[in-house]
Amino acid sequence: MTSSRRGSVLISIGGALAVAAYAVWGAVHVLVVNPLAALPGSSLDEIYAAIADAGQMFSMAWVLGIFGIGVVLAVAAAWVCIATKAPPIVAAAGPLALLVLGAPAYFMASFGPGMALADTFMISGRSYSAGHLPLYGISALAAIAVTVFAVGAAIRSRYAPATA
Repeated sequence: MTSSRRGSVLISIGGALAVAAYAVWGAVHVLVVNPLAALPGSSLDEIYAAIADAGQMFSMAWVLGIFGIGVVLAVAAAWVCIATKAPPIVAAAGPLALLVLGAPAYFMASFGPGMALADTFMISGRSYSAGHLPLYGISALAAIAVTVFAVGAAIRSRYAPATA
C-alpha cells in the first residue's frame, strides 16, 4: 500500500470517527448536559417527567436522528473514499464538510428540546452549558480548513504544468 493510499484510508477512518465523536458530544449535550445545567438540583428523570406532564415534545429520536444522519454520511463517505482509492484531499473533504454542517445540525437538534425546557419551566430556551461552544468552534475550524483546501487546489491547478 502506498503512503498516499495509506493516508487516504487513515484520513477516511479518522474523519468518520471525528464526525461520530461530534455527534455523540452534541447528543449528550442536548439530551443530558444542557437540561441538567438549566435546572440544577433536578434529576434528568424529573426533568423529562415534568416535560411529559406539561405535554411538551422532547424527542430523543429527533436529536439522535439529526446527529445520526451525519454519522451515516461520514461512514458512507469513508467507505467510498477507501473503495475508490480517493486522494487524501478528497478523503478529508467529506468529513470536514460534515463537521461544518454539524453547527446547523446541532442547532436543529437542540431547538425543540430547548423550547420544551423553556415552555415547561418558564426559562429561556438558550443553552445553559458552555458544552456547545467547542462544537461551534470545530465547525468553524472545519470551514476554514475546507476553504484553505479549496483555495490550495485552485492555485495548484492553475499553476500545474500543461499535459500534452
